[in-house]
Amino acid sequence: MQRSTFARSSETISRLGFGAMGLTGMFGKQDDAAMIRSILYALENGINFIDTARVYGRSEEIIGKALKEWSGAKPFIATKAAASSIPHALPGAGFHFPMDVQHAYPQGSIRASVEQSLREMDIEVIDLIQLHQYWPHWDSVDYWMEELLRLKEEGKVNFIGVSLPDHRHDHAISLVRAGVIDSVQTIINIFDSVALDCLVPICQENNVAVIARVILDEGGLTGFLKEDTVIGEADYRYNYFDCQPRQVYLDKIERLRQYVPVYASSLTELAIKFVLQHPGVTVAISSMQVLEYAAENIAAAGKEPLPDDVFELIKIRERWIRHFYHARRHL
Repeated sequence: MQRSTFARSSETISRLGFGAMGLTGMFGKQDDAAMIRSILYALENGINFIDTARVYGRSEEIIGKALKEWSGAKPFIATKAAASSIPHALPGAGFHFPMDVQHAYPQGSIRASVEQSLREMDIEVIDLIQLHQYWPHWDSVDYWMEELLRLKEEGKVNFIGVSLPDHRHDHAISLVRAGVIDSVQTIINIFDSVALDCLVPICQENNVAVIARVILDEGGLTGFLKEDTVIGEADYRYNYFDCQPRQVYLDKIERLRQYVPVYASSLTELAIKFVLQHPGVTVAISSMQVLEYAAENIAAAGKEPLPDDVFELIKIRERWIRHFYHARRHL
């Protein structure tokens, strides 16, 4: 398992991380025992970074149960403070279009979320607390940052960071340069590598960790999607791949098959190797609530890197700028 150092610290973490959003059942129901087995499998096979969120249903509770069964070194636990919602607001408010910080994170709400997370996971300290949404105009109001810094001073959290809304990769650049955060989480994958242009190099310059998410494009980059694949309304990805004719997406996936098996044994491996190629990506998280997914992803992360020229070719030729989230939210 590849390792990296987290931001301004001596913390060594796996470059592939366990994304816990799948523990909510958003990608299909699993029983607790099966999900706990998957977490333990990941820990046993070199993963030591777990990323979850207060709003991921029972995710923190399930992680807490897995930690009770784990006898090895404590993994690095990252979670996200729950953002409030405005009554009667459109779906996606705050995550896909702006919300004022006073509505998203009223005074005291970040602390309340952190304390609830500590109880749910039954741990004494959270390694990384992230705002689950962040918008640059919040910088003119300072109470939320003071609340994060106070939690850090009190030893309830070790590091603070932000998770960027949908594809707004450059939102955090001013915050990164200000030197007040330790990490930024954003989307990075073969189709959307825009963060590698500016955000990631600037984070490198300022010794801020980068957490890449959606590295498999909600599973689309694994090749699971077929013309007749049915995705139910309860699935997080409902309508995600169909905001335009599905064949458009399938054709983009078909283009990637030219790199398999020459540079990767599968599309999944190609996608994971692509994101891990850039040294500025500290950790890439993937939903591994299913043991089979965990095994495949961990195996892929251990393979030899792509040739640099192939990485650059994929980054340029296969980039596909689009925004699926509005369709998924029926906006």
